[in-house]
Amino acid sequence: MTNPVLQIPIIDLQTFATGDELERQTIVDRVYQACHEIGFLYIKNSGISSHLIQQLFTHSQQFFNLPLEAKNQIAWLDESHNSGYVGIERERLDPKQPGDLKEALNLNLKSIAQNPDFSTEFHSCALNSWKACVQITDIILQTFAMALQIPEDFFIANHNAQAHTLRLLHYPPLEQPPKQGQVRAGEHSDYGSITLLFQDDIGGLEVQTKNGEWIAAPAIPDTIIVNTGDLMQRWTNHVFCSTKHRVAIPTDEKMKRSRYSIAFFCHPNDDTEVACLPGCCTDRVAMYPSISAKDYLISRLQATY
Repeated sequence: MTNPVLQIPIIDLQTFATGDELERQTIVDRVYQACHEIGFLYIKNSGISSHLIQQLFTHSQQFFNLPLEAKNQIAWLDESHNSGYVGIERERLDPKQPGDLKEALNLNLKSIAQNPDFSTEFHSCALNSWKACVQITDIILQTFAMALQIPEDFFIANHNAQAHTLRLLHYPPLEQPPKQGQVRAGEHSDYGSITLLFQDDIGGLEVQTKNGEWIAAPAIPDTIIVNTGDLMQRWTNHVFCSTKHRVAIPTDEKMKRSRYSIAFFCHPNDDTEVACLPGCCTDRVAMYPSISAKDYLISRLQATY
């Protein structure tokens, strides 16, 4: 398998925050290239506390270790809320294949703040992690706007309602052979604007290149994986691509170990109308009709669950 670092760049976010005009523009250009060519990048020096993320991983493990009956007390109910526990095989990211071998806990600001089943420590950690992720995504959204030569606050203003989702994920050990075509997370693209992904060292995340090759996207110490989603692809008329990815089942002893990851899905405000940006339609017709961010998310969730 191709060396992923050669195809998925590592970009220093601190350089954008503290660099001079030329250094900042260099980062913007690299972000543009990554989002245009593969839709994935690693960022380092994001400013987020590694201790905070490790705390969140610990809380995630504690939650998934609960009995199934306890987890189902806060089960995911419907697309409009998109919050709660999702059991193993309930989600099918690739509709052509069996259900995914994972379980998840979807959180939004309301569920973090109001769920009485969460401990004070869990609530505090989840809320602080949420705030840190928003700070990172706002910086990335600013680089996107600069790369596309639109007002720097355009994307930030269209995400200020924080209609995001913080998702804790657990991929249990495999105790029996999977069904034909079954993997830990099926081939899919993400639905929103951008995703931040924190993962452990078990591995399995694979990204599809433009020529159809699957390359590994392993955990690299002190970095976060960032990828662009469907609504950003629609906004930019495929200038930025929403790339298919999956979580494969390891072929070695790691298949007998749990895998954990944490995703922060950055989503536009529900009432934002996502339509091709004027600068992305100059040399080709808009590929998608306008759609509200909420309507698009619901349509994708209905196809997934």
